[in-house]
Amino acid sequence: MDALMVCPECGHEWVPAEAGQAGEQAGERVVKDAVGNVLADGDTVTVVKALKVKGSPSGIKAGTKVRNIRLIDGVDGHDIDCRIEGFGAMQLKSSVVKKA
Repeated sequence: MDALMVCPECGHEWVPAEAGQAGEQAGERVVKDAVGNVLADGDTVTVVKALKVKGSPSGIKAGTKVRNIRLIDGVDGHDIDCRIEGFGAMQLKSSVVKKA
């Protein structure tokens, strides 16, 4: 359709020249949060659902802010390394956080 590419199944439209500008062509991994926002090192995120923490009676409540995250290539889908006040250093999955 003119200068746009259109997916015949879902109707998504995009410009072919811009398809890889987010670093995907250079081999850089793009990490997205639970709602689809792209995350970067140093971002502040909010936990979107309550998380159980092994060895802690309370866990992490939904709405907890986590500052200054680092993106990593972790095991089991844990791709955020952070420090949560009251819990210490831990790794989170990007699917349980939202960019603040």
